[in-house]
Amino acid sequence: MVLPEDSTNPIVEALNRIAENQEDTNALLAKIGGHYDAIVPVMKRNQIRAEDIHKESENSFTNQVKGIFANS
Repeated sequence: MVLPEDSTNPIVEALNRIAENQEDTNALLAKIGGHYDAIVPVMKRNQIRAEDIHKESENSFTNQVKGIFANS
């Protein structure tokens, strides 16, 4: 929204600044959204991978301990 530039009305100037700020904010939010969409799936995949590795290591340790006592 752009109002006539030739006006020296302070209200028109304030509205123009508000409109420009809104456009800048929308552009910033679009960048944040793009970053979020690119990063979050990778973070989720890494979280699942780390949980799987942790569960596997717990199971391995438990089986090793059972093996020690089974041989006794």
